[in-house]
Amino acid sequence: MQRSEAPHIPAARMRAAVALLVLIWGTTWAAIRIGLEGVPPFTGVAIRFAASTLLLLALVPVFKVKLGRQPRERAVWIASGILQFGISYGVVYWSEQYVPSGLAAVLFATFPLFVALLAHFLVPGEHLRRVGLAGVLVGFAGVAILYSEDLSLLGGPRVAAASVVFLISPLASALANVLVKRWGKGMHPLSTAAVPMAIGATLLGMVALALERHAPMRFDAASVGSIAYLVVLGTATTFLLYFWLLSHYPARKMALIAYGTPVVAVLVGTLFLEEPFTARMIVGSVVVVGGVAVAVRAH
Repeated sequence: MQRSEAPHIPAARMRAAVALLVLIWGTTWAAIRIGLEGVPPFTGVAIRFAASTLLLLALVPVFKVKLGRQPRERAVWIASGILQFGISYGVVYWSEQYVPSGLAAVLFATFPLFVALLAHFLVPGEHLRRVGLAGVLVGFAGVAILYSEDLSLLGGPRVAAASVVFLISPLASALANVLVKRWGKGMHPLSTAAVPMAIGATLLGMVALALERHAPMRFDAASVGSIAYLVVLGTATTFLLYFWLLSHYPARKMALIAYGTPVVAVLVGTLFLEEPFTARMIVGSVVVVGGVAVAVRAH
């Protein structure tokens, strides 16, 4: 079983780590939105991952990590680099040009639902039971409620289309996480975070050169502060912590993070960015998170 692959982490330490991830990742949605006001999406995320990669690689000799020594380690790098750091975050940054940060966070809360479905087929010992399947269906029913809203009222005519495209992000991240869980046994968190991040930065940098070479940019205090926050806390710190936890716990148990992240993101977006949040979105959000809770607890 997957639980016996690594030493047990005390429950209090895991709860503290999860709480920290929820707090930081819950605020990154607003930080991305702020950064997009000065820097185009693909350029912004490429800078974020390039800088974060340098920070993480600087820690490799400190922790005496031997990169590329584990079986399938390079395959994990490529899969995670393309799926999680390339496709998923590229879609997030592009979509947040139009999608309010709170709604984006709620839509990304479908991530553990995709994880539950994919882990059932790809990760031994993480089979989805009937109750778990019911939770997945409830969660996606919440998404349907969200899409029954007139999304154009939340930010313009492109919100609905961008919200549909946005769902590619949690699906790509879920597949990446399941592959890391299945084939990343024995890999140090620096390996599962830094090298795939470098691959993602390279891919998104090429997209930025192709599409945003002549786009206007403004590196003011807000955009630079946003990138710095996302580099140090929103990326380097959180992904190290996340992959460390993922190496000790089942992929679906890590979905606990999805309970609180949308709540933090919605509060930040509503209070500080003046983003609208309607009654139907509240209902849809509750149903999504409720479905996640059922799916995870059924494991």
